[in-house]
Amino acid sequence: MSRPDDRPASTGGAAPSRWPGERLGFPQEGRGSVARPGRRIAALLIDFALCYLIYYAFFFGTWWGSSLVFFVEQCLFIATLGGGVGHLLLGMRVVMLNGAWAGWWRPILRTVLLMLVVPAVIWDSDQRGLHDVFSGTVLVKR
Repeated sequence: MSRPDDRPASTGGAAPSRWPGERLGFPQEGRGSVARPGRRIAALLIDFALCYLIYYAFFFGTWWGSSLVFFVEQCLFIATLGGGVGHLLLGMRVVMLNGAWAGWWRPILRTVLLMLVVPAVIWDSDQRGLHDVFSGTVLVKR
C-alpha cells in the first residue's frame, strides 16, 4: 500500500527522506544542496594529487610527508575558505548543519576521521560520511 506522498512506509525510526539532506533542511538540487558522491570523490582525488605533488617536491622519502601535507591542506583550507582545493574547484564547501562557517576545530576533527578512512566510507541516508556526522558538518554545493 502506498502512502499519499509516494514514500514507502517506515519500519520504525525516522521516516525515509526523498533526497539526501531533506531531513537536515537542505534543498534537493542547486546551491546549498548536499554534494553527491561523484563530485565528492573527484574532489578527494584532486586533493590527493595536489598533496602528492607537494609531498614529492618537498618531503619525498618520508613516510609521513604526504599525510602531513593532506592534513594541513584540509584543515587550513576548510577553516579559512570553506573547503579543500578539490572542493573549491568543483563548487562545494563544508558547512555546519545550520549552513554557518565550520570554525576551526570541526575541520581538524573531520580531517583526522577522514584520514582514518573507515568513517569516510560509512554514510548515512543524507550521504554524509561518519567524518561529517561526528564533526557536525555537511558538504554542500556552492
